Amino acid sequence: MTQYVIIGDGISGSSAAETLREKDPEAQITVITDEGEPLYNRILIKEHAKGKLPEAPISIHDEGWYEERDIELSLNTHVTSVDTDAKVVHTYDSGDLEYDKLLVATGGTPTQLPVDNSDADGIHHFWTFEDARGIREHAEQSDTGVIVGAGLLGIDFAAVCGAQGIDAKYLMRGDRWWRYALSADGAEIMHEGMRDVGVEPVFDSGVDHFETDDDGHVTAAVDPNGDRYGCDFAGVAIGLSFNTEFLRGAGLEEENGLIVDEYMQTNVDDVYAAGDITRFHDVLLGEQAQNGSWGSAKEQGRIAAVNMAADNEAEQFEWV
Repeated sequence: MTQYVIIGDGISGSSAAETLREKDPEAQITVITDEGEPLYNRILIKEHAKGKLPEAPISIHDEGWYEERDIELSLNTHVTSVDTDAKVVHTYDSGDLEYDKLLVATGGTPTQLPVDNSDADGIHHFWTFEDARGIREHAEQSDTGVIVGAGLLGIDFAAVCGAQGIDAKYLMRGDRWWRYALSADGAEIMHEGMRDVGVEPVFDSGVDHFETDDDGHVTAAVDPNGDRYGCDFAGVAIGLSFNTEFLRGAGLEEENGLIVDEYMQTNVDDVYAAGDITRFHDVLLGEQAQNGSWGSAKEQGRIAAVNMAADNEAEQFEWV
């Protein structure tokens, strides 16, 4: 009986678990996640933070889904290291797990601003369901806000502030929102949309440091120009740091993510990776690529599982 271990229960890990069960009905499948709940729709958590959607529609799988498929789900489980020679996954408080085939689908963690007081109470990052709960609760009690990070997660913070009636300043380092993708005219449409809901874009700005009160709660952001923006709520979305710390010493090739081939196989035998964390060989472009979209992650999980369950790599990852 083959033992499969999947680290991560996002869409790629869950898709892989489902596919493995279909391909190998007798296998032992274990899914490990450090979160406290099974798979949920990461795209919809912003609607919960905005106060427009209850929790129930955001959940995709409950624990019964795994039980029905005879998949062992281990919540609140922190992986400390992986021994790829002995084929063992070490966890902090849940013992060791042996594997025949391993899938790493741990995604990323929001990057913290490298400035003073960036860990103050009232400064939020936006990635997990638990984050969304905290943002919603705090936003409902806040009057003024600051947003940092001129990308797709930053605009979610802007939407939350608009929906929750927070008078917010959106501090951007460049001359427009999402400047690597939008023309000046296209970005201005977005800027007007922000202003319409009470979020004012501030260009050529950013954060030099945050100020706090005696209780450690954020009170203001000061930008590199010395301008001060008072706030009792702050949202930071400046990108993700990939969750690979536990793989130190495992011999896996990394370059801003885990390097995999077109079969989702790493450079180490019987170790695969899927989702945001991967730099994969794109057979359509003929080069290494990354794709952080939900659909791509789901398909990578499926492809990884197909190839984990096959005697030989059987299917390439292709995604447009």
